[in-house]
Amino acid sequence: MKTSWQWQLSSLPVKPYPNVQMFDIDGFDAAEDGTIVASLKAGRPDRGLVCYISAGTFEDWRPDAGRFPEEVLGSPLEEWEGERWLDVRAYTSTLGEIMKTRLDMRKAAGFDAVEPDNVDGYSNDSGFPLRAADQLAYNAWFANEAHKRGVSVALKNDVAQIPRLLPYFDFAVNEECWQYTECTTAQNGGDYGYDQFVKAGKAVFQVEYDLAPSAFCPRSNAQDFNSLKKKYELGAYRVPCRGA
Repeated sequence: MKTSWQWQLSSLPVKPYPNVQMFDIDGFDAAEDGTIVASLKAGRPDRGLVCYISAGTFEDWRPDAGRFPEEVLGSPLEEWEGERWLDVRAYTSTLGEIMKTRLDMRKAAGFDAVEPDNVDGYSNDSGFPLRAADQLAYNAWFANEAHKRGVSVALKNDVAQIPRLLPYFDFAVNEECWQYTECTTAQNGGDYGYDQFVKAGKAVFQVEYDLAPSAFCPRSNAQDFNSLKKKYELGAYRVPCRGA
């Protein structure tokens, strides 16, 4: 599914906006701004707006940080100061209520979809004995809660669980699968890959940081992925592999 897009998390877009079909922006920053969603829609009413939130980590700078009980806070993420893994097994209690509130706010703000990040804690040093089954249960629950609110939901990374999660998620967002040779089912021993999303008629939005566009764009285009070259800070810079 060919869709032009911009993924911008370190700052909010400013006019003149790129004439793309979809923007993926930080949900809390958008809420604080109060006008960006309406502004992006006004310029192009058919534009899809995706809300980024972290569903698998605690971020101490967020306005709802005080709601998280200490017992669900795990190991820090080395690369992100102030961020810790969450015990996603607690989604049936307080953690789940926090995420429901976040989804309610994002829906009320006018977003069409949500990108829950860090939904692969089971494969990281989270500080909890998370199993693949725990992650599957949480990710499926989150997707179902988004759908209850009429919001589409992206599977962010968590490549190995694509076959089990594909029925729950409407599209995919990936970082660096070409860099790590894990984009396609053929690259993953025939078990999982983003080509499974494409085969199901669901869009794949993909980003590389270190590779040159010439090193991945032809392959992405052949797989019908919507790929961008971005910088790590995820600002306005973008080089699309196809289209605008």
